[in-house]
Amino acid sequence: MREDDKIETLTFTTDEGLGSHARIGLIVLQTDQTIEQEFASLMRGNGVALYHARIPNSMEVTPDTLRQMESDLPRSAELLPSSFKFDAIGYACTSGATMIGEERVAEIIRQIHPLAKSSNPITACKAALTALRINNIAMVTPYPPDVTLEMQANLRTCGFQTNAVASFNQSDDFTVARITSASILDAVLRVGGRDDCDGVFVSCTSLRALEIIADAEAKLDKPVISSNQALAWHLMRLSGMTTSPVGLGSLFSKA
Repeated sequence: MREDDKIETLTFTTDEGLGSHARIGLIVLQTDQTIEQEFASLMRGNGVALYHARIPNSMEVTPDTLRQMESDLPRSAELLPSSFKFDAIGYACTSGATMIGEERVAEIIRQIHPLAKSSNPITACKAALTALRINNIAMVTPYPPDVTLEMQANLRTCGFQTNAVASFNQSDDFTVARITSASILDAVLRVGGRDDCDGVFVSCTSLRALEIIADAEAKLDKPVISSNQALAWHLMRLSGMTTSPVGLGSLFSKA
């Protein structure tokens, strides 16, 4: 045996791995440029192990292209290894969950990960509004009208009235991710100041809304929630976590 073939075999111990408080999986749109960055801020230092899988989607946002993701969702869920023993898994598309159907999304994830709880941004939004005891909201979206109207109808069916709605009216997901946080703040303040709105929902995981939530809440004196913030909060609570990031919205005061 040559001298460089003498490789010492090391002993080792193992533990339960990362995620002392929770292991969370996230199915992210292929075109999404925002949610992974915002989730890193929302879950940093909380003993959370966060794992991502991407799902194919069209850059053009329409009801039909959103529904097409249903066929790819099982494969994307399988890319999150069952051996990781996830506490919760999120499908990170507000409009996609609206078009496919929230229960259908949950069913697909449950087939692959039967022991994991699941959520998506529209389900998380409803849970957040319930926790905050808000029924009358203003809503900001980036979507074209046919997608925005479907989401508005979805919320109305569950008892949440969208008394003010405004949209950037974009069907290009690449453009949506480039809308500035300053533009989002202006939109939130514009629609959220009405007396018949008790809070604001900023829909879409691609919108960079997280950094303006605290400022918007201070100026409106109302809760402001975003798709990414609500989904992170819901997944954390479903995983049994009670800790909360600081300065990222009044929602995190809710158990």
